[in-house]
Amino acid sequence: MNSEPALLPRPRRLRLEGRARVTGSGRVTYGDDRSLPAQGYRVRIEPGGDVVVSAADDAGRFYADTTLAQLRTGAGDGTWPVGEVEDWPDLATRGVMLDVSRTKVPTLATLLDLVDRLASWKLNQLQLYTEHTFAYPGHEVVWEGSDPLSASDVRTLRAYCAERHVELVANQNSLGHMERWLRHDRYAPLGITRGVGHGPMGIPTAASTLDPADPRSLALVRELVGTLGEVVGGNRLHVGLDEPWDLPAERCGEWASWLRRIRDLPETEGRQLLVWGDMPAAHGELLEEIPEEVTICEWGYEADHPFAARTAALAEASLPHWVCPGTSSWLSILGRSSNALANVRGAAEAAATSGAGGMLATDWGDFGHLQYPPVSDPGLAAAACWSWCLEANGDVDTRLAELLDRHCYGDAAGRLGAAVMALGDVHRLLPRQLPNISALVVHLYFPQLPVGQAVHGPLSIAHLDSVEQAVNDALGALDGAQPSSAHGRLSVPELAVSGRLIQLCCADARARLQGDGTLSSVGPARRREMSERLDELIAAHRERWLVRNRPGGLDESCAWLEHLGRCYVEGTADEEWAGPLVAEVRQRQATERR
Repeated sequence: MNSEPALLPRPRRLRLEGRARVTGSGRVTYGDDRSLPAQGYRVRIEPGGDVVVSAADDAGRFYADTTLAQLRTGAGDGTWPVGEVEDWPDLATRGVMLDVSRTKVPTLATLLDLVDRLASWKLNQLQLYTEHTFAYPGHEVVWEGSDPLSASDVRTLRAYCAERHVELVANQNSLGHMERWLRHDRYAPLGITRGVGHGPMGIPTAASTLDPADPRSLALVRELVGTLGEVVGGNRLHVGLDEPWDLPAERCGEWASWLRRIRDLPETEGRQLLVWGDMPAAHGELLEEIPEEVTICEWGYEADHPFAARTAALAEASLPHWVCPGTSSWLSILGRSSNALANVRGAAEAAATSGAGGMLATDWGDFGHLQYPPVSDPGLAAAACWSWCLEANGDVDTRLAELLDRHCYGDAAGRLGAAVMALGDVHRLLPRQLPNISALVVHLYFPQLPVGQAVHGPLSIAHLDSVEQAVNDALGALDGAQPSSAHGRLSVPELAVSGRLIQLCCADARARLQGDGTLSSVGPARRREMSERLDELIAAHRERWLVRNRPGGLDESCAWLEHLGRCYVEGTADEEWAGPLVAEVRQRQATERR
């Protein structure tokens, strides 16, 4: 062959014999080889067209078939190369966690399509992060209007996953991030605080943390994990416990006792519990309090997150642990591609050193889940490659656009993958990079913040011009894309909407820079123009959302954009704005005080 076929992930051993090829489907025979590591396989493609597969187990046989399918797809003419593949994973668990609680609940068809894509990349676990978007019986007041996943939905998804060797794992947060529950009178007494308090970086947030000292809190969690765990099944259960912002520092020891009480519930018996690792990382004394049969999920989303140091501490404490990087899609509109890849690579390298049992790539939807699915693809594909075999896929970041075109979008023109990668890096054209958010969109979410030195560094009109040009170039390349997959075809118009929204952010920032950085320094004519553009984009966002997702959270997602539109009309920005949920809680408090 002239070149190695582009496979996602690349097998650890690939020996192909020159240019020899075979035509036709060939005869495939399967056999067992228990000497191979778990999930491992060996494929031999003979010159005469026959294929011999040896596998360690059923999963290995499935992964052999996925490799054969990619070899055939990569050839482009329905042929296979002749030679041998020998392969098995570095990490036994290679998962994806999808946030379905921050307004965006995908349709069942969207979830099934995602499972097909993940399984074809040899990822073998899916978690749907739940706060309030499962239809818990008797708790309708919490999930009504959100179009939650039903028990029937979950059972269908579980069966579909199982057929593709993907483990579906229940994920129900059980301490922090319970604001969707605590906002209601029935559950408010279970919180440590009420109303609105301060979250990370001083951003106001609605009361979000259950009081672990209240027996009623444990009764609620017992009901939730019991119900969801029964429907999802399996021997793992993620109970969250991250970011209990309302828990006073002097009470941090209650985090461990709360975990032990959940561990001792009959509903969690026989299951490995997964918990996020931020509290033990911040309070090292908690490491000694972790009960048995608990896996710590060490998460962090920046390129320089200290995975190595954090996982070394977990390994020293003899605690089972996973690494949990992110796709860097949230709070970005277009993504942060290079940051995502560095973040995932750092996690994979730390996992290899510390003996981590798995990787869970996280895809969040903070502040209205305004990003679309293709923005997450680079991070997910990199996680698939580096969790499968880091050594064999060391250069995947240089080949990712091609791999996405072949095995994600089916783009014969080879344009869509490069456009996704390019759009995901336009934020780097600004002089300052911010943690966990693109500097391009800060004033979209929080119009009250000035554009300029304090937030953006030495930002200039020239910086914004370069961003707009890069977006224009990438969107122009999309015109020639020829995606054959359903996901690829949907991605093109989604990216077009995203690109136009970033262009509006640039126009907004440019107008502010010509004043004093605040929205109030922008004249009414320019604000009117931006308002009209935003109205068109909100309509486009509504249209694109409904193609893949249920309508339940759409109004709240749009509320972030509609608030910006009101600021354009009025010429001022609410200094206390922190999102529609906080605004609702504040309004309720004001009503109660009257």
